Amino acid sequence: MINKEQLDTYRHKGMRKKLVEAVAKRGITNKDVLRAIDEVPRHLYFFDSVFLKRAYDDNAFPIGEGQTISQPYTVAYQSSLLEIKKGDKVLEVGTGSGYQASVLAQLGAKVFSIERQKKLFDKTKILLSDLGYSSSVKCFYGDGFAGLPLYAPFDKIIVTAAAPFVPDSLLGQMKIGAMLVIPVGENIQTMKRIIRVNETEWKEELFDNFRFVPMLEGKSN
Repeated sequence: MINKEQLDTYRHKGMRKKLVEAVAKRGITNKDVLRAIDEVPRHLYFFDSVFLKRAYDDNAFPIGEGQTISQPYTVAYQSSLLEIKKGDKVLEVGTGSGYQASVLAQLGAKVFSIERQKKLFDKTKILLSDLGYSSSVKCFYGDGFAGLPLYAPFDKIIVTAAAPFVPDSLLGQMKIGAMLVIPVGENIQTMKRIIRVNETEWKEELFDNFRFVPMLEGKSN
């Protein structure tokens, strides 16, 4: 297991405080989310040391396999929309670096995260275990469009890639009262929050525009 205390120095913690301040200035007011951003050592999630010096910039950076580690503001934004309660069972579509999953875990969620890129899945699963998240984040290799029906229903679902449409399979894996936060669109995505009202009805809310890497169907070796 990685010794976070040794690898997360006072310098890193200081940079994280500044990052939290920057995210708050952009309109994130949820104190629990800001605390979680402050607690997760983002620099430990970079697979390419080239970008390490910029780990606490409020930007997305490449992590290989055509994927990125999400911008902290975006992570905070989606996490705020999810309104996580301790013990929530959360499906994450697009594990990526594991950074978003770790923030959700810090908020008290039990995360079921699915990744379609095999190489990225293998690396991130080991990293999350080494960082102490093996009990709070369960990683799966599979097609995000299919979700995880064997583990459904979920209290919350978060999609961390640009979906061309809202998959019916994900809607069907929501509990009554559950929330799905998903960016939908091609070049520019609109952040949507969908709430399941009953067995046959969902309510949709529209929020700000973002740019995500595309959500792709199937699995990749």
